[in-house]
Amino acid sequence: FSLLNIISKLGLQKSSVLQHMTTVIQPVLEKGIVEYSIVHTVILEYLTIADKTSALDVIRQLIPHLTQGTYAVDELSGVARFLGKSEVEKKRSSKPLLIQIMQTKEGLKLGLACLKHGLAEDRKRIIKSLKWRIMKLALSDYGCLFVICLLSIVDNTELVTEVVIDVLKKQLKELIFDKNGRHPLLQLFHPLCSRYLTLGELFYLNYNVPSLVSKVNFGSKLDDVADKEHGGSEDTLVASDSKEDPIKRQQELLVKSELYEVLIETCIENVGQLLRTNFGKDVLYEVAVGGKNSFLEGVTDRIHVLHNAIACDAARPRTDDGDEHAFDNYHSSRTIRRMILDCPAFAATLWKTALEGKCKLYADGFSSMVVGAYLESPDSMVKDLAKSELQLLIDGGILKPQEHKAEEEKSAMECSSDESSELSDTDTGYHAKKAYKDLKSGKLVARFGTDRFRCPFCPEKKKLDYRYRELVQHVIVMGASKRPWKVRANHRALAKHLETDHTDAPGSSSMPLRQAEALYLSKIKRSQAGARSTCKPGR
Repeated sequence: FSLLNIISKLGLQKSSVLQHMTTVIQPVLEKGIVEYSIVHTVILEYLTIADKTSALDVIRQLIPHLTQGTYAVDELSGVARFLGKSEVEKKRSSKPLLIQIMQTKEGLKLGLACLKHGLAEDRKRIIKSLKWRIMKLALSDYGCLFVICLLSIVDNTELVTEVVIDVLKKQLKELIFDKNGRHPLLQLFHPLCSRYLTLGELFYLNYNVPSLVSKVNFGSKLDDVADKEHGGSEDTLVASDSKEDPIKRQQELLVKSELYEVLIETCIENVGQLLRTNFGKDVLYEVAVGGKNSFLEGVTDRIHVLHNAIACDAARPRTDDGDEHAFDNYHSSRTIRRMILDCPAFAATLWKTALEGKCKLYADGFSSMVVGAYLESPDSMVKDLAKSELQLLIDGGILKPQEHKAEEEKSAMECSSDESSELSDTDTGYHAKKAYKDLKSGKLVARFGTDRFRCPFCPEKKKLDYRYRELVQHVIVMGASKRPWKVRANHRALAKHLETDHTDAPGSSSMPLRQAEALYLSKIKRSQAGARSTCKPGR
């Protein structure tokens, strides 16, 4: 229960609860005992009922503690009371407490409250305390959200450039390919995009102390974000009293700092890898199209070099050496399709370099989505480029008409909204075949000894080594469970690989894999039926 619910349920007076909690929290703040998660929870609950003056007082007392170093373990355990003042100071770590508390959602909320509702000098103090530690924040689950907020609301762009942007520029490649590290970069190009941030992350970013915000219904804004399509639109700012125009801030942080130029060069150098990776493709797309509504269009001529690099990668002929063509790869085909629809300049470059006169080669599978994008483009010049060649393929039944493909994609998108759903039969089958091909060719290795196997699709599992029968059980569970379609497709490919290509392994002949899978599923059904029967009244 939250504090507000308890007050309501027990019929307590809010003012009395606030007064009592103030007497409890004040000594904690005065002594600086604010490194524990339970303290963060208590302060956050206090802020939900605090009036404006009380909330600001707590936040301004909290900021100095968050920006200074943490104490050593022996001090926290009580040994410090036997130490002199000079000895205590020596045991203080140089790492600010703010870095440490970003390991939890309560710590994140507390940090966001200080950043959003502190004064300009408070924000300056917070930012300066993070110098040379910004990468640690950017690569963590909650820390990257704090960096996003910092980039979105702090008006002092010179300080942000010095402390944040200049550090990120030096390690761009690591950031681009990291699940969390890419978020601050994507925020600069496309703020609060629901394609890149989950609804939960958007709610965290929208956290505010109730008494310190204007009567704006921030919750309704996030409801709007949730209701929009997967790649939809969103608010420009997280929330704050920032006065600078958000577009101007973005341009200063990207262009004036030369971050955009460095990003373009990094993307050119790593274009093939970025196109084909789940996290890298998003940064590549935003850099190539110039951000939301192409607000960076015309800033630099180097963008045409990036367009050409992507087109040249796509122009390479298909090979059988295991290196997927850009139009056949799951990630790159969808990224290139988005670029065609959203960036006419790129669409023209790609057509002249890789597609003109060759569309018949790419009229099926994932590549057909790339080709079909030319007919779906909102730009008439892009449509005219491909219309005559693609119409011949449609008339010949080689390429599906535009409206049929749109219906299929809508259906696929509806399926993908739930992680436990199949994206589409075509995508699942294609991915399973590709995974099996990689296993068969040795690109992915599952066997490391006579009866020593590993799952190449679960490298982060605590249990790495399996016997044949143990891996079979793992494959059955992962392939039949309610997991993302790609996980199931990968493990079904591994099941086929075990059954077909490792018949000499000990235990491989004890029970056919399909029979074992059927046995497992029937066991699950029986246990579920038993659980339901025990829940019936009178049992």
